[in-house]
Amino acid sequence: MSLDYKLAKLKQIIKGFGSCLVAFSGGVDSTFLLKAASLALSKDKLLAVTADSETYPRQELLAAKRIARSLGVKHEVIKTRELKDRRFVINPTNRCYFCKKELFKSIKVLANKYGLNQVLDASTVSDKSDFRPGSKAKKELGVRSPLQDAGFTKEDVRALSKKLGLETWDKPSLACLASRIPYGTKISKDVLDRVNKGEEILRKEGFRQVRLRHYDSLCRIEVEKDEIPNLISKRKRLVDKLHSLGYNHITIDLKGYRMGSLNEVV
Repeated sequence: MSLDYKLAKLKQIIKGFGSCLVAFSGGVDSTFLLKAASLALSKDKLLAVTADSETYPRQELLAAKRIARSLGVKHEVIKTRELKDRRFVINPTNRCYFCKKELFKSIKVLANKYGLNQVLDASTVSDKSDFRPGSKAKKELGVRSPLQDAGFTKEDVRALSKKLGLETWDKPSLACLASRIPYGTKISKDVLDRVNKGEEILRKEGFRQVRLRHYDSLCRIEVEKDEIPNLISKRKRLVDKLHSLGYNHITIDLKGYRMGSLNEVV
């Protein structure tokens, strides 16, 4: 299927819902979905909702607000409290289920409040290849993934985002900060803050796609494979900065960045 055909199919699917609430993170996929929804529906039939959570960097919330304004879509922010849920905090392999259940339950309340027919998330066909326990919560609550229904891969989303002039077309892939913490290791605000500060240090050094995997006093850094020599060249400065966050052992993953690397043990 051509990209134009997929986009037409996507808009047809969304239009068929009549009205929608889009779970909107401000990332590549959800920005594209929100744009497509704004093309398929009138603005009074569409709402974007973003979660304000300790598991996401503050700068991403600000970016989501700005992008929603640029698309001319009504936008609301809700506070989620994953760290109040012991089932999430103990970090089992199905941690994502509890996070998504909390998010989608809160979002559905808003959808009902505004009389919107359907809640949408931005999962793509590519996401099916990774371990995604949050998909169970999505199914239980009747959340739809129209990008999957229309056959969109992540590469498709980036290509059409560029064609549509969306600023996020080449934005690095994002994921909840809890995904940096190995299963079975307790999740806390302090640990999430450390990870976020560590990744911000790496981004300020020019690395766009980064993950800092947390193992107590050790961290494992993932960047794109071709960026590893650059990372090594900045070793001294990065060691000093990451050591100040409490990481006594700082390692580089020679496999490079890859989606869901902590799921390789599942």
